[in-house]
Amino acid sequence: MYSTSDFRKGLKILFRDEPYMILEYQLVKPGKGGTYLKTKMKNMLTGLVHEETFRSTEKFPEPNLAYKEVAYLYSDNDLYNFLDQENYEEISLDKDHLDEVLPYLKEQSVYTVLYFNGNPISVTPPMFMELKVMETTPGVKGDTAQGAGSKPATLETGLVLQVPLFVQEGDLIKVDTRDCKYIERIK
Repeated sequence: MYSTSDFRKGLKILFRDEPYMILEYQLVKPGKGGTYLKTKMKNMLTGLVHEETFRSTEKFPEPNLAYKEVAYLYSDNDLYNFLDQENYEEISLDKDHLDEVLPYLKEQSVYTVLYFNGNPISVTPPMFMELKVMETTPGVKGDTAQGAGSKPATLETGLVLQVPLFVQEGDLIKVDTRDCKYIERIK
């Protein structure tokens, strides 16, 4: 059980029989009356964010969450198939679970699936991924005055992002999946 004194950014609690993640919280001590906590929480099932106020004495159970490592295998129509890395069972997920990870789906890459009460609720890509540049315009020396120019590049997963001018088709680049940014070219 968590009390409101345990609240911190990223804490996951069970509220109204659904898992929530604390995004922000603020302790309020009014001149009269008891202390209370104003929080901004995200429903982990629906993704909706709302604000809630709690008394300082309230307690919340820990949600039944589990994380599993899975490798992406293939897609079949609107189902995406993964292989559980512990027991080698095949797991099929629909597009609703994969909205944030679709631009990073690459065969044989390992992803993290979050389960609530035994049901998958979200998939998270690795923090950094190595992806091949499939299409980009050639960078020409002298295109920029300071040498800090960028150009769009289409990667093997279909993701389009800005890369430096020296990146060519066929190059392998490292991408930060948190903010969809180019990190470096891999030799």
